[in-house]
Amino acid sequence: MVLEKLRELRENRQENDNQAHIVALDIGTVYVKALIARLEDNEMKIVGVGREKQNVSDMHSGAIADISAVVQNCEAALAEAEEQAGLQAKRVIIGIAGELVKGITDTIRYRRPQPDRALDEAEMELIIEKVQERAQVKAQRQIALETGNESVEVKLVNSALVSIHIDGYKVTNPIGFQGKDVAVQIYTAFAPMVHIGALERVADELALDLLAVAAEPFAVSRSVLGDDASSNFTAILADVGGGTTDIAVVNDGGVEGTRMFGIGGRSFTRTIASDLDLSYDAAEKLKVNFDNDKMKPTVKKKLGESVNRTLEVWLSGVELALSEFDSVDHLPNRVLLCGGGASLAPLIEGLKAEDWHKDLPFTKKPTVKLIHPDDVLGVKDKTGKANDHTFITAMGLLRVGYDTLLGGSDTESVKEKVNKILRI
Repeated sequence: MVLEKLRELRENRQENDNQAHIVALDIGTVYVKALIARLEDNEMKIVGVGREKQNVSDMHSGAIADISAVVQNCEAALAEAEEQAGLQAKRVIIGIAGELVKGITDTIRYRRPQPDRALDEAEMELIIEKVQERAQVKAQRQIALETGNESVEVKLVNSALVSIHIDGYKVTNPIGFQGKDVAVQIYTAFAPMVHIGALERVADELALDLLAVAAEPFAVSRSVLGDDASSNFTAILADVGGGTTDIAVVNDGGVEGTRMFGIGGRSFTRTIASDLDLSYDAAEKLKVNFDNDKMKPTVKKKLGESVNRTLEVWLSGVELALSEFDSVDHLPNRVLLCGGGASLAPLIEGLKAEDWHKDLPFTKKPTVKLIHPDDVLGVKDKTGKANDHTFITAMGLLRVGYDTLLGGSDTESVKEKVNKILRI
């Protein structure tokens, strides 16, 4: 009854109420996380945090499998956040993940019919439209191949400008330049309509206005990039969830691309359950207490062997995902981790100690660390509850919400203006 009352209040709320507040919903395989934030002094200030555990059957490979169950879990997390915030926000950003979410960085070379004429914003919009069309065809083919469904429909969820070259010369502001050949590199993320439709249904059932859907690795990259259009931030970002691992490669402030594969925290739990002949819940409890010194030595040994078996497969997944970035000369030399799956100590130790990177184009052995909420730019937690790496994705969704809400200004760079054209 309490949840139904809160939903009713949300439905009846006046349109002008709490327009400075937005909700971020990170619908993970294991937990739903809800953050309510207020736009204040050019930052998103978190004023409410909620979390609710999902059942094993609610999600599959990072995507919603049971809409009604997920809606109930979202409602519970949202109610907790609303109670802490003392308000009901209306607009929501929802993350999308899973192996069928395709992040592509594509370059299109456009030969201008009038090279002596100065390039303007209208012509840039035309060029961007051509890049997006090409990227959509690529994503549709890839998803059709993986699903065996040639008629699968896909939709653009995120775009961001990576770089612009005119006649081979890199520019940060193309407006006003003359030249014949314009090469524009843009990151685009696409997802099947069936997945997006499920998220739209969730928002509708929660009586929330869907401001945007964001590919979760893109949201994580936005969390650490901030507003600097000339940022030289470079890293590999890995969001290890319950059902999937989402990877983004960021180079000089631009998202080179994203990859996802279907191994996450639950894969470790299932292996433990099978190897030690335990129920799923008992195996999960054992995994969470991996570092418990009071564990029996015999159990500790079996647990370690079981975790290492899945870890070997997971590291192979990371290597394979990064090997697909064949357009980059070399990969960033640091790996930043977030997500609940990254809480498992052997995972970080394995990245640091194993030689999974030896056949990849690294210039030196990569460093590995967890992303901390203090590393997130433009989002500050005033509750003290969004306090570790498991909340980074949700904070990144708030960052995407901030980008979406942000209006244009005369002082912003062309890169920022073009990115506003791209926002969905």
